[in-house]
Amino acid sequence: MRVPVARTAARAGLAVTASAALTLGLAGSASAATSTRTVTDGGTTYDLSVTAPDTASAGGQVVTVSGSGFNPSQGIYVGLCVVDGAQGAAKPTPCLGGQDESGSTGASHWVNNTFGGLFANTSKFGTGGSFSVQVFVKATLEDGSVCGEDVDCAVVTRADHLDSGDRKYDVHVPIAFR
Repeated sequence: MRVPVARTAARAGLAVTASAALTLGLAGSASAATSTRTVTDGGTTYDLSVTAPDTASAGGQVVTVSGSGFNPSQGIYVGLCVVDGAQGAAKPTPCLGGQDESGSTGASHWVNNTFGGLFANTSKFGTGGSFSVQVFVKATLEDGSVCGEDVDCAVVTRADHLDSGDRKYDVHVPIAFR
């Protein structure tokens, strides 16, 4: 039986289109996790919320981290850190890339309304204490420990160096590496 060329070409085109759509759908539907925390600071209550991917490539990749409800008067760092206990129980540290003041690793981002945008990997808060930043994450930290094997890691926010002892702004979004 001879199949007309036009029908075969149409089926092949449909198969390629369906395959591409499936691939794009899977790529675009990366799973994400959201973590929230409510804090009262100076008589004002903030409902902090951070969303980040719940899985990432062990070898490293850039991920987008979004948050809202933060206090725009309190700068925060966003990055991958070792966590020990519940949010606010202990300072998330060490963090991949440290403070990254030179902007060379992209492993952390500083959100601050005074200095945001003036230095590498910095920005200001948006409306409602919101932000959306990109940070580089990977499974193996500088000291050789591996997230998920030797230590527990999360994408976190924490108060910046101007108030580094303040645990109110710690929000942890657990992340696994594949």
